[in-house]
Amino acid sequence: MRLPFLLALIISLSAFPALAKEPIRVIDGFVSKVSDGDTVQVQDTLGTKVKVRLYGIDAPETEKRNRKTGRISKPGQPFGEEAFQALKGKIGGQRVTVEVRDIDRYRRAVSVVRLGNRDINQEMVREGFAWAYRQYLERPYASEYIRAEEEARREKRGLWRLGNPQPPWEFRRLSRR
Repeated sequence: MRLPFLLALIISLSAFPALAKEPIRVIDGFVSKVSDGDTVQVQDTLGTKVKVRLYGIDAPETEKRNRKTGRISKPGQPFGEEAFQALKGKIGGQRVTVEVRDIDRYRRAVSVVRLGNRDINQEMVREGFAWAYRQYLERPYASEYIRAEEEARREKRGLWRLGNPQPPWEFRRLSRR
């Protein structure tokens, strides 16, 4: 990873207010890794790898395993694996445009990911693989993503087939106890 690029990105992003309507940076690259239903790694044309958290959505948690022992270190949620597979199927290995909106506390680029003119974040919500993350949504995404979630709920798509699924933010909070 190119540390100077990452530092420059973080510094440039901190100079802009988090409520900016336009993206603070646009990255064109290919998806080199899908970590779960709302996190990917994108590699730009210079080979720089950027960890990207999809803006405005929260997908069910996937099971985490210890690489050395193979044991489960963190349990997953129902539909976590399905959300991961859906995102991987949509953009794994694909050339995407990443519209960076913020940097989170884990130093991930919080972004809207586009494949051509498709808003992948919104697709994940509309297909029932993620919640609209209302706590962090701003216009115009708030109304679009909330409407997509309502549609998925009404049509019982994806995780909404479960009836009353536990949101990931509640699952994480309870898991920390």
